[in-house]
Amino acid sequence: MRIAIMQPTYLPWMGYFNLVMHSDIFIFLDDVQFSRRSWQQRNRILLNGSETMLSIPISNKNKREQLIKDVTTDQTQNWADSHFKTLTHAYLKAPYGKKLVGDLKYYYLSSDVNLCDFNIALIEFISKILGYKGVFLRSSEIHVSGAKSEKLLNLCGEVGATTYLSAGGSKDYIERDGLFAKSGVEVQYQRFECAHYPQHGVSTFVPNLAIVDFLANVDHGENLGVILSGWEVNK
Repeated sequence: MRIAIMQPTYLPWMGYFNLVMHSDIFIFLDDVQFSRRSWQQRNRILLNGSETMLSIPISNKNKREQLIKDVTTDQTQNWADSHFKTLTHAYLKAPYGKKLVGDLKYYYLSSDVNLCDFNIALIEFISKILGYKGVFLRSSEIHVSGAKSEKLLNLCGEVGATTYLSAGGSKDYIERDGLFAKSGVEVQYQRFECAHYPQHGVSTFVPNLAIVDFLANVDHGENLGVILSGWEVNK
């Protein structure tokens, strides 16, 4: 039983979905503190051949410290309509952009006030496009204690995981306290390099953009193979 645990981010990059597609259970880590100006509320796309940041405004009145699951978007700024129009302008003329834009329209026109719910809805939708057959859960629904690797290990225990798939950047703090090594749960670390793919409107490849850039430019029949490529796990 392979498990991956990640915070729900906004239109994640290919590496995020690389973890999703290798997991049997994917847990959204939504009951930890929200980080402002992080990938939880923004990501990069290509617009007219240049990198452009899409940022979701957050309602922060009297809410300096919040859990991810409790963060609300600032609906006074009409950000969802603005983001959808930008995505349409950016990708409608890409090889597979018309269908992508049509599919995204529902999520932006009915955007949830809750940031976490909106991000998760998009991630689950895109994972379905890619053919994900696993199960999505939320850490807030599992109710375990602990912080950092202790919390991750407790989540693994609750769902019966035998292998934990970790982003490579987490290796230091996971190995520092040795909790996983003592537990019997195998840890495999991701080393993912964004494979080059044709990008509409540019001659020099721009890596690590939001997943929508990839989906707009690559045939859906080829999506899974490209996202799974470049995967390497290391004990």
